[in-house]
Amino acid sequence: MSKAKGFISFEGIEGSGKSTQVKALAEYLRAKGHNVVETAEPGGTKIGNKIRQLLLEPENHMDPMAELLLYYSSRAQHVREIIYPAIIDNSIVITDRFIDSTIAYQGYARGIDLDLINTLNNIVVPDMKPFLTFLLDLDVEEGLSRNRRAQKEDRFELETIKFHNRVRKGFHQIAAEEPKRIKIVDASVSAEDVSRKVIEILEKSWH
Repeated sequence: MSKAKGFISFEGIEGSGKSTQVKALAEYLRAKGHNVVETAEPGGTKIGNKIRQLLLEPENHMDPMAELLLYYSSRAQHVREIIYPAIIDNSIVITDRFIDSTIAYQGYARGIDLDLINTLNNIVVPDMKPFLTFLLDLDVEEGLSRNRRAQKEDRFELETIKFHNRVRKGFHQIAAEEPKRIKIVDASVSAEDVSRKVIEILEKSWH
């Protein structure tokens, strides 16, 4: 997969503050005169948002393979409707989750074969990876506690602590394999401190 310099992703466990940092970075880049598209997975499109509902509703008990394929259905629409056109238009795309979440959640945590996931990546997004990925790292119990306080509970928040620890370990494994692209940021500090670190890393990476 090639990397588009205008494509940035945020990854992390539940409650790590990804959506907050997407907005903060988008505001920073717009203030510098860039066109920025903020988006998220699953979702980002009308079709993707319907799939998102299926994936996140707590009452939906889902087979792991069905879950995986729904994510890729959403992603196929997302990259073709939103991401590719924006990058071709020289906009900067910032997404809350992308392929690394699938590898961490469905691969490392659910136990689906990583070769299968990589094959699906090559089919659905054959020519694109983020130029830079920020992995917002946080203790699992703290992340889940943050979401409970914010009254954010979906199907994944209801998973066991062991599941979420597997997700976190999965993210760390991916980061170890791609240290140039994936930068780990301590998300236990204030949102303002996280944002400052993200901007510092981005500016160094672009120059």
